[in-house]
Amino acid sequence: MDLDALRTFVAIHRSGSVTRAAAELYRSQPAVSRRLTLLEGELGVPLFERVPGGVVLSEAGRALLPFAEAVLATVRDAEAAVRAVHSADSGSVTVALVGTLASTDLTAVLRRFARQHPGVEVVPRTATSREVSDLVRRGEVSLGLRYGSDPDPALRCEALFGERMVVVAAPEHRLATAQGVAMAALADQRWIAFPEPPDRPETSGTAIRRVLDAVGVVAGQVLRIDSLTAQKRLVEAGFGIALVPDSSVREELAAGSLVVLDVADLDLAIPVTAVTRQGGFLGAAARTLLDELRLAAATS
Repeated sequence: MDLDALRTFVAIHRSGSVTRAAAELYRSQPAVSRRLTLLEGELGVPLFERVPGGVVLSEAGRALLPFAEAVLATVRDAEAAVRAVHSADSGSVTVALVGTLASTDLTAVLRRFARQHPGVEVVPRTATSREVSDLVRRGEVSLGLRYGSDPDPALRCEALFGERMVVVAAPEHRLATAQGVAMAALADQRWIAFPEPPDRPETSGTAIRRVLDAVGVVAGQVLRIDSLTAQKRLVEAGFGIALVPDSSVREELAAGSLVVLDVADLDLAIPVTAVTRQGGFLGAAARTLLDELRLAAATS
C-alpha cells in the first residue's frame, strides 16, 4: 500500500466514480481502474460497490477511509513544513542559549526578529555551554549560543562578540569610588560566583576561576550561587563582590544599587559563539536569524 494507491482510493471515493477520479488525477480510466484493482488485491477485499451512476464504499472501504485521509493529510502537512523551511517568514527556529546571555543584546535581537517575522515561531531554551553544544549536535535545536568554542568537528562555531566582564559591588563598598584598583587588592574579598560542577563545566565559570586563582582567592572565599539574579541581590546586600557580564548589570547600575569597581588590570572578555551543526541543514528562518545576530554583533 503506497501513497499513490491511497490517493487513487480517496479520489474515487470523493468523485463517486472511476471515470471522474481519472479526470481529477489526470490519468486514464484504465490506469485508475488497474491501480484500484492492485490495491484491492493487496488487501484481499473489495473497497467499493457498484451502484447506478458510480461506486460507493464497501464495508472495508469505510474502514480504510479515515486512515487513508489521515496519511494523505500528514503528507500534505509534511510538504508544507518543508516548503516553510525555505521561507524566512514561516516555520520555527529553536534556539538554545546560556542563561546569562538572556541579559545581553542577543535577547533584543531575538525579540526584534520575532516581531519582524510574525509567521516564524521562535522557541528559546536555556542550558549550559556544554548542553547547548549537545542540543545542537543531536539536532534538537537549530541554533546554539554559548560561551567559547566547542572543538567537536561535528559542530560549526562562529564567534560573535566578546562579553566584557566587570567586578561589581554594593555602592557602600570601601573601594566603590577608588580609581585604578588592582585585582590583587581584591584577593581578600568574599566573592560570589556560579557553582562549578566537574561534570558540567561552564566556559565563563572556568575563565572567572582562572582570574581569581591568579590573585590568590581561595575556594573558601567564594560563595557559590547558581542564579545570576540571586548573585546580584547578594552583592547589593553587601555579602560579597562578583565578576559578572557587563550587560547583565545595566539596570542595577542605572538604579544605583550596584557599582562597577575600577579594576585597572582586569581585561576579561568571554567570547560568545553561535553554534550550528557542521554540514547540517539550516532553514531560511534560522539563517536569517543568524545573519541578524552577526549584524548586531558587528555593530555593537
